[in-house]
Amino acid sequence: MSDFGLPQSGDEGDFGKFDLRSVPSPCFVMDEVAIERNLAILAAVKAQSGAKVLLALKAFSMFSLAPLVRTYLDGTCASGLFEAQLANRHYGGSLTTFCAGYKPQDLPEIIKLSDHLIFNSVGQKDRFSSIVETMRAAGEQVSIGLRINPEHSEGHTEKYDPCAPCSRLGIPVSQLRTSDFVDVEGIHMHTLCEQGFEPLERTWAAILPKIEPYLANLKWINFGGGHHITRPDYNRDGLIEFIKDIRTKHQVDVYLEPGEASAIDAGILVGEVLDLPKNDKQLAITDISATCHMPDVIEAPYRPAMLGETNKGTSFLLGGPSCLAGDIIGEYQPAAPFEIGDRFAFLDQAHYSMVKTNTFNGVPLPAIAIWNSQTNQTRLIKQFGYDDFEQRLS
Repeated sequence: MSDFGLPQSGDEGDFGKFDLRSVPSPCFVMDEVAIERNLAILAAVKAQSGAKVLLALKAFSMFSLAPLVRTYLDGTCASGLFEAQLANRHYGGSLTTFCAGYKPQDLPEIIKLSDHLIFNSVGQKDRFSSIVETMRAAGEQVSIGLRINPEHSEGHTEKYDPCAPCSRLGIPVSQLRTSDFVDVEGIHMHTLCEQGFEPLERTWAAILPKIEPYLANLKWINFGGGHHITRPDYNRDGLIEFIKDIRTKHQVDVYLEPGEASAIDAGILVGEVLDLPKNDKQLAITDISATCHMPDVIEAPYRPAMLGETNKGTSFLLGGPSCLAGDIIGEYQPAAPFEIGDRFAFLDQAHYSMVKTNTFNGVPLPAIAIWNSQTNQTRLIKQFGYDDFEQRLS
């Protein structure tokens, strides 16, 4: 997705030479060379701008590649207790945690694990101040931040726009008061979704007059995620100068939380054709389910790009094996007409798809593999079976 729901990516990279039959189906396949290429770009931006760059686990939390992430980035950001625990167990480095609503029983452990703890409202910050104080008295050090809503919208789809009317995410800047910043060392804003530098620049220009009175007492600013930094057309020079300028003028640390940018165009989802019925159109039933394996296809919605797709030949309406009538992926024209048993792959499936999979209807979860496009070596990391399905039920 991009621009809050519009597709942008789908570069096949080196996946054109990957043997789709070398893994079970369905299967997520990550190219570790492409992942490292993305991470190296983020590390270069970090080095040149002085920013701290954290991997957003909500988008890409394939901890098998955590050693690679540690090599390039400063740490991770989590959306709650479980992701914070995952970060601590596998990633290390700095950890920032933001949740729209914390439970008091989770906070002590989150505080132990986190360097920055960001609250979505002043109410939650004040309500849980005693827990923070207790943990600090026990020796824990945590820096408190507030998420703000810039009330400046750059998105095109309301569902993916944190600045849409009545948004539940962040404190509207028009409501901020000096008293809100007691024990607050940073602010967090996340208003982008797979976008370039210019929307960030415009957002900052829109909110600066409103937050400038509070900046002198802050230690850090976190610009969240949604930055498509690793795309070839992203204005990285502009971002670097922007960050340097903010760090110099306001004497604050700057944090970025790219999720998709870490894994863009670095993974595919391999599937297999199970049946080829007809009903006005040529249909293809596959072992990839939109609702189970790529839920954003339905929720965004968007149409994932297919490896080797052409614009001529026989069109197939692809859908999954579930009983959901709307389990439709889209209409595609493969290089050659599908036959039962054929393998195919959807592009740019490293981020979000893997973390959102589910077992609705008893549909099996895809396996997970790592491929090295330079050596052509493939490692099957994980396969899921009946026990994984049963353990989610009761």
